[in-house]
Parts: sequence; C-alpha cells; structure tokens
Amino acid sequence: MADTLIDHLGDIFGDQLVACEQAFDEITIEVAKDELLDICIKLRDEDYLQFEQLIDLTVVDYLQYGLDEWATDEATATGFSRGRQDLSQAKTKWKRERFAVVYHLLSVSLNQRIRVKVFIKENRPSLPSVIQIWNGVDWFEREAFDLFGILFEGHPDLRRLLTDYGFVGHPFRKDFPLIGNVEMRFDAKQNRCVYEPVSIQPRVLVPKVIRENEETIYVADPQSLKESLKREQNENAKGGSNG
Repeated sequence: MADTLIDHLGDIFGDQLVACEQAFDEITIEVAKDELLDICIKLRDEDYLQFEQLIDLTVVDYLQYGLDEWATDEATATGFSRGRQDLSQAKTKWKRERFAVVYHLLSVSLNQRIRVKVFIKENRPSLPSVIQIWNGVDWFEREAFDLFGILFEGHPDLRRLLTDYGFVGHPFRKDFPLIGNVEMRFDAKQNRCVYEPVSIQPRVLVPKVIRENEETIYVADPQSLKESLKREQNENAKGGSNG
C-alpha cells in the first residue's frame, strides 16, 4: 500500500514535493510554505489520495536538536554524572529552519495515512491557515499559536487556548524556562492573587539521552525513494541467499 501511495504522490505532485520519506511503513512528505495550500487541496480532493480528515497538527522546535545537558556516555553504580552542561552557548548540529509544522492526515475512504511537514523560519514564523480545507484544524492551530508562537494567516479567531490571560511567551519553545518566568500566590493584605518573578532555581534532575539512529533515506522525490527502497530490498535478498 505504501509503494502505491508513493507512486500516486509522484504522479500528482512531481517536483512540488521538497522531499518524501518512508520509515516504519509511514510516509512523510515535505512541502514548501508557498505550496502548502495547493498541495493540501490536492491531498483532500484527488481520487487516489482522499485525505478528507486532518487528525492532528503539531510543531517541532529544533533549537537544541542533538544537544544534551547531561553527559550519559558512561554510568557508575551510583548513577550518571551530574556535570550539567550550559547549552546557552552550545551550537546545534541542525542547519535548517528552527520550526517545522507537521500535519497528520487520514483517508477514511482509502484507509491510508500521510504526514505533511513544512519548515518555517524563526523570525515571525507564519503559515497560511488550512481551516478552509479541514475546518477541524481550528483548535490545533490555536494550540500551536499559543504554545509555539506560530502565526496562521487567515485563521478567523487566532487566540490563546491553554495559557492564562496575559501570559507572556510560548511555553513549548525550547528556550522557554521549564520553571516559567513568574509564579502566583495569594496576598492576604491585598486580598487577591499576585504574580511575582519565579523564586525557584532551575535544575536538571533527569538526563536527556540521545541515541544515534541509523540514517533514514531522505530523497528529493517519490520516484527516487521507491527506487532506493527496491535497491535496499534486493541487497538484503542477495545477502540472505549468500548466507
């Protein structure tokens, strides 16, 4: 089924796709910001695609991609080293745009799924809203705006969804402190709740472990992806017969 979907993607979109990836029997396509709406309409309306339902929208922040604060190469009987690293001046291995907006689509009619990824720059990150294509994206786009600060142009009511009134910043960004910037308490003298600068100190108590994965196939078009997968299958088959 995945190979058939890759064929249809190549026939319908051709050079419109920036990249196409298949991993764990799941297909991810990358598209350019300017092509997003046109591609989404085709994903919904083309007979061989029919992705009539958007089941989720999320955002990935690559600011600290590949960096860990806690060295976990070696461990002792008492646990990992507590030599925490300062990431404020560290340079990430990531060389592309900071944010990626990811759309998860489902075709109920054809029982197939696809993931659409769009990279956008850090400076005023914005994308056209797809609410006219899938109206169920309303709250997902508001959530992404609230937590990551992504602006969805054309959304009819882009307000914060999960944070408090007057909240400053976007708490799911990697540079937003885990302890926040302010804390609230009840002041008996003023007989109301007041906000003050946070008084606790940030501490990393659980190490972030980064495991090196095998490099995934990531190519520029669906046809090249299909050919590379066939070559890999043939090589595996030859290796098995030789053994």
